[in-house]
Amino acid sequence: MDSAVSDAVGVSPLVEPDDDLKAWQTDRTRAPVATKIVVAGGFGVGKTTLVTSVSEITPLQTEALMTEASEETDDLTAVPGKLTTTVAMDFGRITLDDDLVLYLFGTPGQQRFWFMWDDLARGAIGAVVLADTRRLKDCFPALDYFESCGMPYVVAVNHFDESEVFEPEDVREALTIPPHIPVMIMDARRRISAIETLLALVAHALEETPE
Repeated sequence: MDSAVSDAVGVSPLVEPDDDLKAWQTDRTRAPVATKIVVAGGFGVGKTTLVTSVSEITPLQTEALMTEASEETDDLTAVPGKLTTTVAMDFGRITLDDDLVLYLFGTPGQQRFWFMWDDLARGAIGAVVLADTRRLKDCFPALDYFESCGMPYVVAVNHFDESEVFEPEDVREALTIPPHIPVMIMDARRRISAIETLLALVAHALEETPE
């Protein structure tokens, strides 16, 4: 993989993109390393929130209002205020360094939309699997999917205000996550927290597929 990706892993997540054009946008002799990342997890776990909080462009969202027709399939117990749901994908972009651009693809969480995962994951270097400690079982399908296809992934526990805080190792044990897979606690609403998660994934993907 291009050395620019390796260099980007060391970029401080506290660096906020500004409104100036990046060097690769004005210099036609340079091209950025474009990297695709998948954001997956269960229903209502914060995938759209993460993509929205970090995207430097207006994110593409395919949100639809929830209706009575989904009452028997969508459990709103842990997210009673949720009014919309992703029916196709979320899409955003973030520039982590002058030469590294991440394209984020958020997957739909409900089982009836899982058939889209193969297309969304194709060409990605890795995935962020979001988890909610109030319903950890909801992230098992995503974990099984990325394990089966051999794609590098990290587990990010999205902390909700009303949820209990657990240590990463407690979550690892509960989900039987292998020791080499990064597990972290984050807040998808906070841009810095989300960026730190993306950097952790890029670093892990480099370790798993250094070529």
